[in-house]
This record gives sequence, structure tokens and C-alpha cells, in this order.
Amino acid sequence: MPSPEENKGTWIGVLKKSKTVKVIGFVGLVGCGLLAKRKWDTRNDVTGRVNRPLWAVRHLPSRSSQLSSLAHKEFDVLVIGGGATGCGVALDAVSRGLKVALVEKFDFGSGTSSRSTKLIHGGVRYLQSAIMSLDWGQYKLVEEALQERSNLLQIAPHLSFPLPIMLPVYEWWQVPYFWAGIKMYDQVSGSKKLKSSYLLSKKSALEKFPMLKEDKLKAAIVYYDGSHNDARMNLSIAITAARQGACIANYCEVKKLLVEQPCKPPPPTPQELEVEDLLDLKCPVEKKKPKVIGAQVVDTQTGKTFNINAKCVINATGPFTDSIRQMDNCKLKKICQPSAGVHIILPGYYSPQAMGLLDPETSDGRVIFFLPWQGLTIAGTTDTATQLTHNPAPTEKDIQFILHEIRSYLSPEVKVRRGDVQSSWSGIRPLVTNPNSPDTKSLSRSHVVEVSEHNLVTIAGGKWTTYRTMAEDAVDAGIKACCLKPKHKSKTLGMRLEGGHEWTPNHFIKLAQTYGLDAEVAKHLSETYGDRAEDVARLASVTGKRHPIVGRRLAEDFPYIEAEVRYACQEYAVSAADVLSLRTRIAFLSYQAAEAALPRVLDIMTHELGWDEDRVEMERKKALQMIEVDMGKMSKKVSSSSIILSALEVQEYTEKFRNVAGAKGFITHVDIGELMKDMEVNIDEKELTLMIDEVDLNNNGKVELDEFLMLMSDLQHGNIRTNALASILRSDRNKVAPVIKSGGGL
Repeated sequence: MPSPEENKGTWIGVLKKSKTVKVIGFVGLVGCGLLAKRKWDTRNDVTGRVNRPLWAVRHLPSRSSQLSSLAHKEFDVLVIGGGATGCGVALDAVSRGLKVALVEKFDFGSGTSSRSTKLIHGGVRYLQSAIMSLDWGQYKLVEEALQERSNLLQIAPHLSFPLPIMLPVYEWWQVPYFWAGIKMYDQVSGSKKLKSSYLLSKKSALEKFPMLKEDKLKAAIVYYDGSHNDARMNLSIAITAARQGACIANYCEVKKLLVEQPCKPPPPTPQELEVEDLLDLKCPVEKKKPKVIGAQVVDTQTGKTFNINAKCVINATGPFTDSIRQMDNCKLKKICQPSAGVHIILPGYYSPQAMGLLDPETSDGRVIFFLPWQGLTIAGTTDTATQLTHNPAPTEKDIQFILHEIRSYLSPEVKVRRGDVQSSWSGIRPLVTNPNSPDTKSLSRSHVVEVSEHNLVTIAGGKWTTYRTMAEDAVDAGIKACCLKPKHKSKTLGMRLEGGHEWTPNHFIKLAQTYGLDAEVAKHLSETYGDRAEDVARLASVTGKRHPIVGRRLAEDFPYIEAEVRYACQEYAVSAADVLSLRTRIAFLSYQAAEAALPRVLDIMTHELGWDEDRVEMERKKALQMIEVDMGKMSKKVSSSSIILSALEVQEYTEKFRNVAGAKGFITHVDIGELMKDMEVNIDEKELTLMIDEVDLNNNGKVELDEFLMLMSDLQHGNIRTNALASILRSDRNKVAPVIKSGGGL
């Protein structure tokens, strides 16, 4: 028999084991619960290659076929607006089994949706604002955007990718402050986090971003967001909706809304009045309200006007929201306050190929991003109230502001020059606000859904990243207001977009090997069209070279090829300006390259679409206007009143100028060529053209005295650091001066 002490020890051991088992069991249950939650949260996350669904192999109807359907069929939903949100609404509605129509005044994504910062993000500054002001609504906006960021990267893997962004820190006290904020950004992402943020020492930061200013740098923090080709993403959403049965048409302008007036009840008969008086009946008569039941539309390509009938009309026109709302009721107050955001494109050597930069607080409290995109560098953005226009233009003031902010973060070795700006553009953000709000910088990017008394559904505000949830909310509101009967719930969460099903990161290798494409071109096609790139490659022209075999380029320095113009025509492109800016991104990357590519684009579209000479000339003028205004070429025509030089300096520089210009009063290619010959410097025609363009403000191929004086003034006052022509004219004519190529602009 064991003694009482032994029994006691045995029981204590059993109890200890029992507690251990309970603790292990509890931890196990918690772990299983967390795993189950993660599994549930990621239930729609399917990465890698997937089989094409049935709708993805359907033939894409022609534009004429779509127009015929719009004019003769009745729809459940008519969407006005072909930006990201409008196309998202069409895709959401058609995924529920509803009959859907969509019309866009210009091309798909021609407005704000193609003029973004190219980021798919939750908004670091919005999270900061939410925390500092204890704003739960802002916090939920960031949380929703981070969830949608993950979905967008999944459904279009060929068009989007995670991008590390560096936040340089120049004060020691800011290190823990920014570190905590970025880690919270990771935490809010939850299971949808792309990659963990991390802290870098000064040395490591400079290794990853060698262009960064070293002086006073203490450390850097790197976090992850997404980047994408916004215009192609927009079009992919539209094409996906079309393949699933939606009728979509660009260049169809809504002229007015169709409103169904309720039928007036017949007047009561004398017998009915007698009965009412006898029984003292005073039954209230229910007044039926007028309902919006469609829109009158004009096809601006042909001038033909027709009606589109629909049970529900959804207004998704971005910054032009109020114009459609006031078609329904002209007395409505405006809910959209437009804000302009300007971006510029700089050469690729301004940033590493796979690392962006965030300036968290500029000189006026804004945020500037500095990101690699399409082989170049994009910098922006500004945030200022603006007037509505279909052709917003960047101003020289905004461009100089961005350049000034860039200089404060980059090494002095990197000479930030106005001449390096290859393109610039302005996009209008559709911020929803009180019209009496004093500024736009403090406004939220959350969206609102409004249903008018006539059942017009309006979706406004929001941001690119959250287009899908905005669309879902708008369709939900339309179903409820207009008593629609969908066959399914929304299926857009996790739905692969056009080109994203069978794509893999190595897809371009097969493309290059199969068709004999240049590797750079093959990679570009793969990352633009996804698994549809083969369709583009089959349209490629033979180059006549040993390699590449096919794929004639539209512009020498960019991987866009002629076949893309032909393919764009199959995807409803009807304008040369749209092909240069939206279907390819040449105009957004370099207005000079766009000008060079324009003649060939016109030739191909003339062949594909049967244009006559008048149409070709109209398209040429339209494309040149887009390059001049929308892409910022005009912005370099700065007033000569900005010249700040003393009388002696003006005299000195005028004498130097006249030594070269002679009696004719301007400098040409010939003058510079002769000067180079005297100095024994070899330079080709392309270099000469770039040199002239750097300072040619009025684009007449000549450098005049006022243009040269402005150049010297800017050099002297630090607006630009150096310039090839200025270096030559400053030098002794008997010495050889270095020729420094920049890239266009002043």
C-alpha cells in the first residue's frame, strides 16, 4: 500500500499534467480558430494559373453589334460612365445575372482612372489621419482599401505587383514614430498583408536607393503597396464585363435621362362621389413619382441618336457626377468637389527599378510619391481645387513644385532638371464634400451612394483601389430601389480579369521563343495583355531583321509595337489619341515619342477602320492637342517675365548668344552642328534635336534670345542645374565641351 505522502505526490502530478493538458488544449483550440479564420478570410484567394471559365473564351462582339443591342434591347441596369467605378458596376451587375448596358462619353478610362499615381494602396496618410483624429470612418476606409488591394493584385496578376516603398527618416525621434505607424499599416492589412515592413540603417538605405540624399539621413523604413497599369486595368474590367454579356460602348454621350411619368387616375364618377359623401370616405390617393427608365444617347462617331431603356440607371461619372444628377433634378446641390493632382514622368535613372520613395510631408504638408513605372520614374502628386474640364492640363507651377520637392530628397549628384520631364498630366479627383469646404487636402476618399426621388442611383467619391466595393454597393442600392431580381449574389470578389487566368511570371519567355519577339517587347506584351498576348503577337508585322523576327516598334525607345494598334481596334479603340495615351501608354511616358509614333498609328488605324482623309486629319489634330495640353507639352511655354538677370548679365549672355546666332537672331541645328565641328565634338542628329528641344519654348525648332536668357536665368537661380546648350555657349570655343543629354523640355 502506498503511503499517504506518496498518494499526495501522485495526485499533485496528475493535477499538474491535467493543467498542462488543458493549457495545451486551449492553445490548440485558439490556434485552430486562428487558422480557420485565416482560411475563411482567404477563401477567395487563388494564386497562380487557373483555367479560363466559359465566358473568357467567348468572342468579343464588335462595336457596331454592341450599339445595335443598346438601341433595341431592354436592360435591367444602364451604367453611365466608363471609368474604373462604372466598369466595375457593369461587371458586378452582369455577374449577378442582370442584363447590363454601359455607355462612356469618350474612351474607357479616359478621365481620372488613367491619370492616377498608379498605386493600389490603402493610404498611409489616411491611416495617420484616422489615428490622430480618432476617426473610425477613416480607419474603416483604410481597412477596406487594404483588403481590396489584395484582391486587385490577385485578379490581375499580369497588370499589378507588390512594390516596396522607402520612407527616409532624417530625425532620430521620427524613427519610432514612423516605425509604429507603418507597423500599424501592416497590422490593419491582417491576412491580406503583402510583405512585412522593415527598418534599414543609413548604409542599407543608400545601398537600396543610392540616389537618396545622404546628408542628415538617420534611417529608412520600407513598406509594401501595389502598383498597376491603371488604364489597361480599367479596360480589362470593361472587356471582362463585355465577355460576360454586358453591352458596352465608348464615345456614346448621354443627352438626357428618360423619365416615365405616372399615369393620372381617371376622375371619380358621380356615383363614386355620392358613395364617398354618404359613407364619409376620405381615402388618400397614393401619388406615384416619376421614374428614370433610361437615357437618350448619341453615338458621337456617327451622330446617330437612340434611346436605351433600363429598369435602373446608375450614374458613375466621377468628377462629372453632378452633371448627370442635375439632368434628373436641376435644383439639386452639388456633392462633388474636384481636386487636381499633377504627376510628372522622369527618366528611369531617377529611381531604382524596384523601389519607390515616399516624402511624407512636403513643404506645404502634402505627400509626394516617387515611383518606378513602365521603366521610367513617376513623381507626384499635387492636391488643389480646380475647375471641371475634360482636358485638365498640368501647370508649370505644379511641375516646378514637384521638382523642388524631389531635389530636397535626392543626392546633389542627381541634377534634377526641368529638361528631364518627359511628360506630365493632371487628373481630377472626384472628392465628395460639402460645397462650402475651404480646401480639398483634408477631405476623405470614402464614397457615397445616393438614390434620388426618381430612382437615379449615383455612386461618387472613393478611390481606384476600392472600385469593386463601390460597384457592389451601387448595384445593391439599385436592386433595392428598382426592385430588380438578380439570379446570384455578386461574384466579383476573386474573379480573374481579362488576361489573368493562364498568366505566369515566365509567360513572356514562351512568347519570345514562339514568335521571335524581342525579349523586352515580349515581357511588355505579357505584362499588359496577360494570356491574351498571343493574340497580339499573331498580329505582329515582320521586321525584316534577323532578330527580332516580328514586332515593329512604334517608338524607338519603348516596347510598344504596331500590332497593339491593330488589337486596340478589336477592343473598341476609335481614336488615335486614345491609342497613344490609353491603349498604349506612350503619351504618358514621353510626348516626344508620342509625336514620333503618331503618323504610323494613323496609317494603321486608317487601314483597320477605313478612315478617309478628313477623318485622318481630324484625328491628327486631336492627338496633337492631347499631347500639347493633356500631356503637358504646352506647360513648358513659360512667360519670359520670369527672367531675373542684372543688366550686365543680360549684356554678357546676349553677346554670347549673338556670337553663335549671328544676324538672324536665333540658333538652329546648323549653328550647333558648325559649333561642334569647330570644337571637334561628334554629335548625331538625334542629340542635336534633343539639345534644341530642351530650351525651345515655342516649339518652332529654333532657340531665340528670350528663350536663351530664360535658360541662363533658371541656371543661375537654381531652377535647373545644367543644360547641354548652355554648357557649350559658356565654354571657350577652342575647348571641347561635354554634351549632356537630358530628355526634352526646358
